[in-house]
Amino acid sequence: MPARHDGRLLAVSDLHVTYDENRAIVQELKPSSPGDWLLVAGDVADGLEDIRWALRLLAGRFERVVWTPGNHELWTPHGDPPELRGVARYEHLVAMCRELGVLTPEDPYPLWEGPGGPVRIVPLFLLYDYTFLPPGTSSKEEALEYARGTGVVCTDEYLLHPDPYPSREAWCAARVAETERRLAEAGDDVPLVFVNHYPLVREPTNVLWYPEFAQWCGTTATRDWHLRFPTAAMIYGHLHIPRVTWYDGVRFEEVSLGYPREWRRRPPRDLLRDVLASQDPPPAP
Repeated sequence: MPARHDGRLLAVSDLHVTYDENRAIVQELKPSSPGDWLLVAGDVADGLEDIRWALRLLAGRFERVVWTPGNHELWTPHGDPPELRGVARYEHLVAMCRELGVLTPEDPYPLWEGPGGPVRIVPLFLLYDYTFLPPGTSSKEEALEYARGTGVVCTDEYLLHPDPYPSREAWCAARVAETERRLAEAGDDVPLVFVNHYPLVREPTNVLWYPEFAQWCGTTATRDWHLRFPTAAMIYGHLHIPRVTWYDGVRFEEVSLGYPREWRRRPPRDLLRDVLASQDPPPAP
């Protein structure tokens, strides 16, 4: 579906509508013009019914919604169908999105031809593989032991199952290989907007209060994708630290809402970020 010429390419992530305060915010999200598209970079909610509620609402308001999963959507929490683990849960989410008219990483990458375009939207589902190691560790085993010692352990360890893969890192490796194949075959002559729950490079995690959490935040396998492929912007979430940073002249933007305890203490800002708004990189040091 080509974009209308009066629209904007907007992005958001980490809506976490399981929280009533966040649900009320999402209830008020509306496009500023009929042609607006919305990129949703994961963590809509934990439970299937909450995910469906939010995506149905957004798909009914925006001309096009593009979604990629976060870790929370992939959890199998108590009360959700227990047989939907790992790949089966992801495939169920993809089927739900198709029913709602929402694009996913399994669909052809759509072309935005509105203001700031043309750009190709590339929703990614890559997971992580414990290669963002905390300082002083040299293996997944050491990193997990350190995290357990500090009490900072991602809930993924208990609720995000990799079935039928033997591990989350094996699932990540398969997703990275398949995505690289698709990107290599695309042969696009227009810039790409990557949309992933996790940043494609490790640097955004350097500001985490708890560096041991970085191991659940991406993979070093994507560290050069913004250089190998023509990249207009890289949109991500997960860290709950909304900001813009630049790497090798490419804009990386976190677009998360986060938990109520987090967004209440931030300065007010527009939640829906304009992906293609003119933003100049900082001057070279």
